[in-house]
Amino acid sequence: MNIRLYNARILSMREGSGIEEGEVWVEGSHIAYMGPRKDTETVWDREIDVKGNVVMPGFKNAHTHSAMTFLRSYADDMPLMDWLDKQVFPMEAKLTPDDMYHLSRLAVMEYVTSGITANFDMYMDPVSVAKASADCGFRTVLCGAMNNFSQSLKEEEQWYKELNSYHELIRFCFGAHAEYTTSMELLQGLAGLARKYKTPVYLHNSETREEVEQCIGRYGKTPTVLLDSLGIYDYGGGGYHCVHMTEEDLDIFTEKGLYVVTNPGSNTKLASGIAPIRKMMDKGIPIAIGTDGPASNNCLDMFREMFLVTGLAKLREHDASAVDAADVLRMATVNGAHAMGLKDCDVLAEGKCADLIIVDLHQPNMQPLNNITKNIVYSGSKQNIVLTMVNGSVLYENGTFHIGAEPEEVYAKANEIIGRMR
Repeated sequence: MNIRLYNARILSMREGSGIEEGEVWVEGSHIAYMGPRKDTETVWDREIDVKGNVVMPGFKNAHTHSAMTFLRSYADDMPLMDWLDKQVFPMEAKLTPDDMYHLSRLAVMEYVTSGITANFDMYMDPVSVAKASADCGFRTVLCGAMNNFSQSLKEEEQWYKELNSYHELIRFCFGAHAEYTTSMELLQGLAGLARKYKTPVYLHNSETREEVEQCIGRYGKTPTVLLDSLGIYDYGGGGYHCVHMTEEDLDIFTEKGLYVVTNPGSNTKLASGIAPIRKMMDKGIPIAIGTDGPASNNCLDMFREMFLVTGLAKLREHDASAVDAADVLRMATVNGAHAMGLKDCDVLAEGKCADLIIVDLHQPNMQPLNNITKNIVYSGSKQNIVLTMVNGSVLYENGTFHIGAEPEEVYAKANEIIGRMR
């Protein structure tokens, strides 16, 4: 489908660029032109008057557990380990692959209303999640979630081979749930897979102080030092959360070019702590942003995460200038894409994938237009997303979904699943 978006303010997120006025042409799944208005003989299937609003790359939600939508507001106001052991793990044991498919569709609906065009998902059955995303037309990178209770090295290798050729919107990378849920034998096997395929690996890392202390008690090393000593990070990757990091941990991330995926909403709700974002930035560590799952957040809203990234960093450092909004917006778009290996979806440019959003400036929370970038981070919200496009297809526009399913059907199925479990 050929689509012309005109009369737009374009925030391409390319290095050194600002906001330009012009139009974006989408031909099929890619951007064919971006710049000032010009004549063309192209026959458009659709022309969209952007009305002076912002066209920009979609947000990349770099850490999610999509199918956990069934536990939204089910087990709140509990410490992390009690929450996991007494509520989450017992309920997850009741899930079927079909459940995970339907619950992931609900998450996709929420992603697109928040301007999210891709997610980095970790869950028990990546095949079901992959099918849900592909059926919705949504872009997803799957990460292995191997631990002592589910998944295996054999399954991860099989998924790596199969899912990376399953659909153009789907990719898979190696991973494990976390050091504290995964045996030394499995971690060593995971390092072996990373070496065999020369590919990055991601895990939950140093989310709580207790997790770090217990790892030191077991091995005499922090999770980061342990994982690095095994060779897990020899070909890159990174960690989710990374709240309680030592100087040695941060130095490893710097030296290996590892990504930190920060999850401030989840870390705040579970009282896990505040990640040292400013220190990470000073060391040159690339930072992406994720919402975490809908059971620990509980919403999948990149606007709220962006505000928390900068707001909590300011509190931690006692410095209102600690983390600039422009840096946060880059974390939520470009850095997230790079962490996920989506180099063709990071910025708006000719030849890049048409993964883009329209941000409505004609609402009171975005006026006056003193600084549009800061407005997006500090005062923007999901109400400002009027269109979300993935791979050249409009999945959400002005409150209407185009994901191959009716909203009420998806909602009914989610409620049926949790009703059965109760």
